[in-house]
Amino acid sequence: MNNAIVIGSGIAGIAVSIRLAKLGFKVKVFEANSFPGGKLSNFKLGKYRFDFGPSLFTMPELVEDLFNICDEDTSMFFQYKRKEVSCNYFWEDGVRIKSFFDKKKFTNEISSNLNVDKKIILNYMNKSKIKYDLTESIFLKKSLHDYKNLFNKKTFKAIFNIKKLDLNKTLHQVNQNQLKEKHLVQLFDRYATYNGSNPYKTSGIMTLIQHLENNIGTFIPNKGMVEITNSLFKLAKRQGVEFLFNSRINKIVTKNNKVLGVNSDSKFYQSEILVSNSDVYYTYKKLLGDINKASKLSKIERSSSAVIFYWGISRKFEMLDLHNIFFSNDYESEFEHIFEKKSVFEDPTVYINITSKDVTNDAPKNSENWFVMINVPSDCGQDWEKIVKELKTHAICKINNILKCEIRDYIEEEKVVTPKIIDKQTESFMGALYGTSSNDIKSSFVRHPNFSKTYDNLFFCGGTVHPGGGIPLCLNSAKIVSDLVSKNLS
Repeated sequence: MNNAIVIGSGIAGIAVSIRLAKLGFKVKVFEANSFPGGKLSNFKLGKYRFDFGPSLFTMPELVEDLFNICDEDTSMFFQYKRKEVSCNYFWEDGVRIKSFFDKKKFTNEISSNLNVDKKIILNYMNKSKIKYDLTESIFLKKSLHDYKNLFNKKTFKAIFNIKKLDLNKTLHQVNQNQLKEKHLVQLFDRYATYNGSNPYKTSGIMTLIQHLENNIGTFIPNKGMVEITNSLFKLAKRQGVEFLFNSRINKIVTKNNKVLGVNSDSKFYQSEILVSNSDVYYTYKKLLGDINKASKLSKIERSSSAVIFYWGISRKFEMLDLHNIFFSNDYESEFEHIFEKKSVFEDPTVYINITSKDVTNDAPKNSENWFVMINVPSDCGQDWEKIVKELKTHAICKINNILKCEIRDYIEEEKVVTPKIIDKQTESFMGALYGTSSNDIKSSFVRHPNFSKTYDNLFFCGGTVHPGGGIPLCLNSAKIVSDLVSKNLS
C-alpha cells in the first residue's frame, strides 16, 4: 500500500482521506487541533451547545456518496431532515417573508407580502436552475485547470448558452432587472454572502447559488452540523484512516518536482501522495517556503469574514426558525464598508441561526442557542475589540426593533469570535471565511487549482481552492482530488 498524507482534518480533508483509502492508500491525516472538523466543529457554553462555523446544509447527497462508496448505509450513521422553511427574512419596515421550500407556498408568500407576480419568481428560479445545470459538471465537479476537461459536449453547450449565464452583469443588476421589487432584490442579493462576496460586484452567474436552497432545499442533521464531521470522521476510521491530532506539520519535504513527505514534530513521514486541506496561502508560505507564490496569493482580494456572537438566550421566540435574516436598510453601503473601506457599517445585516429549534438538547427548556453572525471585512489590522462593542450595540438595536423586546435581558451566556480569532484557530488567512472573494469573473472561476503545477504528487482541497468555500464545494473539491489521483495511478 502506498502512503498518502492529508494536512488538515477539515470536512474536505476527512472526505479526501476516505476517497484515498478507497483507492488503496494507507492514509494519515495530520491535524494541529485536538479534534477534527476545522470550522465544522462545536463547543459547549454553559448548558448550551453551539456549532462553531458553517450553519447551512445543502446537497446532503454529497455526504451520502461517501457512505455509498464505502458500501455503507448512510441512515445507519447519519440522519438529517429537510426544512420546510429555508429562512425567515425580516425588515425594519415591518415586511416579513418565509422562504418555503415548496414553490407554491413560496410564490404565494412573495405575492401576498410584496405584491409580485408569481410568474416572475418562478421564471427567476428556473433561470437559476439552467445556470446551475450548465455549469455543474464543468465547474463544480471538475478542475477547470485540467484543460482536458474543457473539450467535451457539456462545455460546448455552456459556451453556446453563454448569454444565459449573465457573466458580464453583476448579481445585483440581474436581480434588479428581473425582480425589481426592493425587498425581493435584497433577498436574492444576499446569496453573494454564501461565498463571501459583494452582490454589487460578483458576476450575475451567482444567481445559481440560490438554486441550492430554493430548488433543492436546506437540511439539518439530527444532531446538529457537527454530526457531518463526526459521522465522516468515524467512517474514515472504519476505512483504516489514521488521524494524528495535536500534530502540526512544520515542512513539506520536496526534491526536484516531487513531494517526499512531511516533517511533523521533528519526525519525517514519507508519502507518495500529499493533499493539503490547509489554507493554500499558509501551505505555500509556512510549509513549502515559497514566499513568491504566497506573496502573489496575498494580493488577491479576500472574501468577507465575520464577527459571531454565540448567545445562550433564556427565552423562546416563536417567530424565529433555524435560519433568520434581519436586513440592513442600506445594503449597498454595507458591502461598500466591507470590501472598500475595510470597516463595519453602522446598520449591519444580522444573521441568526438557532439549532435548538430542531436539535432540542442544544439549549435548556424554554431557551435557545443563538449563533448571531455579522459579515465584516477580513482582518487587516482593525481594532476588533472596539468593533465588537459597536457591532453588539448595532445588532441588539436591530433585533430589539424587529422582535419588540430587550434582548439583553435574555442573554445568559456569551462567546465572541472575530476574524483574528478565526485566523488563529483555523489558519484561515486574514480570517477570510471562503479564501478569496468572487467579486469578478476571474476570481469566480479561476481559483487556485486542486493540483500543483510544480510538484507532481501534491494536491489541494478545501474552501481556499477550486471550486470554493462552503460544505458542498469543499466535498466536491475532495472528489476532484481523488479523481486526479486516480488518473495519475492509471
